Amino acid sequence: MEFSPLARRLLALITGTADDASYWPEVSQLTVGLGTPVGDGDGSGPPRFVIDERMRQRVMAAARELIGFLLPEDREPPHGRFCALVAAGLAGMDTEVRADLAGRYGPIALAEIDLLLGWDVERRALFAVPRPDGDSSGLAEWLGGLPGYPAFAHAALESAVARVQAIHAGEIPYRAEQAFDRAETSVLGRAVRLALFRDDDRLPALLDPLVRGIAVAPTPAKTLPSQRLLFEIARAAEAHPTPEVISALRAAGRITRHGGVPGQLDRGLKRIEAALAGRLEVAFRLPDGRVRQAVGDHTAVITTDGEVELSWWQGGKRLRSVPAAVRRHHPDEVKRLRELVKQTRQQQATLARALEAGIGGESDPPYRRLAGRPVADRLIWEFEVSPGVWRAELGMTVPDAPVRLWHPARATAEEVRAWREVIQDKELRQPFKQAFREIYLLTPAEEAAGVMSARFDGHVLRYRTLRALFKERGWAAEFQGHWETDGHARRVLAGGGWRAALAHGLYDEHHAVTGGVHFERLGGGGWRCVPLTEVPPLVFSEAMRDVDLFVAVASIAVDPRFAEAGPDTLHDSWRSGAFGALPPSAEVRRDALARLIGRTAIAERCTMTDRFLVVRGDLRTYKIHLGSANVLMEPNDAYLCIVTGREPGTRLFLPFEEDGRLALILSKAFLLADDTAITDATIIRQIKG
Repeated sequence: MEFSPLARRLLALITGTADDASYWPEVSQLTVGLGTPVGDGDGSGPPRFVIDERMRQRVMAAARELIGFLLPEDREPPHGRFCALVAAGLAGMDTEVRADLAGRYGPIALAEIDLLLGWDVERRALFAVPRPDGDSSGLAEWLGGLPGYPAFAHAALESAVARVQAIHAGEIPYRAEQAFDRAETSVLGRAVRLALFRDDDRLPALLDPLVRGIAVAPTPAKTLPSQRLLFEIARAAEAHPTPEVISALRAAGRITRHGGVPGQLDRGLKRIEAALAGRLEVAFRLPDGRVRQAVGDHTAVITTDGEVELSWWQGGKRLRSVPAAVRRHHPDEVKRLRELVKQTRQQQATLARALEAGIGGESDPPYRRLAGRPVADRLIWEFEVSPGVWRAELGMTVPDAPVRLWHPARATAEEVRAWREVIQDKELRQPFKQAFREIYLLTPAEEAAGVMSARFDGHVLRYRTLRALFKERGWAAEFQGHWETDGHARRVLAGGGWRAALAHGLYDEHHAVTGGVHFERLGGGGWRCVPLTEVPPLVFSEAMRDVDLFVAVASIAVDPRFAEAGPDTLHDSWRSGAFGALPPSAEVRRDALARLIGRTAIAERCTMTDRFLVVRGDLRTYKIHLGSANVLMEPNDAYLCIVTGREPGTRLFLPFEEDGRLALILSKAFLLADDTAITDATIIRQIKG
């Protein structure tokens, strides 16, 4: 379709494709070169232009040229409905364009169109060019400043809830995935983003019935009223998480009948929970989960002092299981309480992840809100007892003093050892790994390197496992294909002011190889790479801790298949990782094992070296690597393949267990200390050679 030069220019401006966008945002600048300049600029901005009637008519004519192109028959406008609204305002055709759009969109999208039609052309253009359907930074804050938009957004959500309820009541015929059209989904996504950003206290009452209603069909079908909107809400929650939206999405995952939705929601919830660290004051709204409730003649108690647990009592006596009378007369209440336990476990895990993710922040949230809650009693806090003097205490014990979470990177080695003894002696399970947390300090080599740390460079990792760890720990990374030579995984830290980046690329179809780590600081409207010496110690330590976890869990060193590989394969990489020097994560594990092993029945058969737990059996002596949990046998360091570990012979309190490696090492130690009792023929054959 051929357009006049002015129409082409307007189209480029309206669609955001103009080489020079300086015409926007002032509507008077739409006709620069066509109007009469007023003044020569007084330093306050560019000259303004008077649009005389003759020029206005030319603009209207050009805009009318565009209307037919922007509104093709019987299909979605190629440049979106917002561009058509801008052209309509320039052409003086609001009524005609509104009538045309009425046949294309549902009532919620039309309500947004009506709102925009009440704006001048300038504001419509601002709405069209940033492409609000995108996940652009600052979108929710921008929406909140638009006239009438907050009230509209709330009304749109009320309309959505009413429609979903009508579908479930049978008042509107059910059609899978048709509860809302694409335009309405976009509108509701913006409405949810705005409400979550503002932490609108009216939102939970709307969000719960909306999310539940779109997650399950009103019939026995395994379809959903709107899977598209469900995931749009999840994306909004990732940008602006709250406890209530997490609870609603978890409920959706439980009740939906669609086979693929729960898994996708779980993956999204890990990212949402990690993002909640940036809104700790919001995360503190998570309930503590404690319940004491009469059920008939008995009492149900949910405790959260350690593991979340449901117990039953009669008077002052704790019962071993659910009383028969309660099961018989109150089955629905038993079911509800068990569901509440699951929900409480998830809420406690969410709060723990949020607290842990915020431990390296540059500012301290209002931790006092946690006072009196069990989660606070199991953490080490620091209190500023005098200016610049901080004292560490277990639990929120010091009133009316500034408080922050204790981090071992701010403590001396003696203080760290002392706190580990306290946690071990009290057999205290902390919400996250705090006393036994690894510390990663900047090395002289990294100081000299400038902006790139090569500490974890060159490790070969199982790519699928690495991708899963990225998602779990809140690192964003594009999928790597053979067409790409390298990529980066990035995680935002310290409340959004810092970002760590790990370079990585494909080694082969199933494996990735790690590169360097660098850090970026937010400033000047973007991210700027900075020297490692400028990175705050806690930011550096927390990022490196994640990368160490990636290497430890995803490394091929934990895959016994590479032990028998030939010299031209990954065998050398496997060997160096399987029995090499210990990273900080394994050094912390060695410290914990040194404390634990002396309390076991096999203590006299065990000794600790720099890399190994050495176990003396009756047939041979074994060296269990404290990083990979792989085993070598003396005297010739032959590799012993034990595919699955056994449970330890005694129940030991483990102060932490993030990746299962601590329990695995202990289980192998118990097995090999009593090697004459082993019945597995594969293991016996290796031991006896």
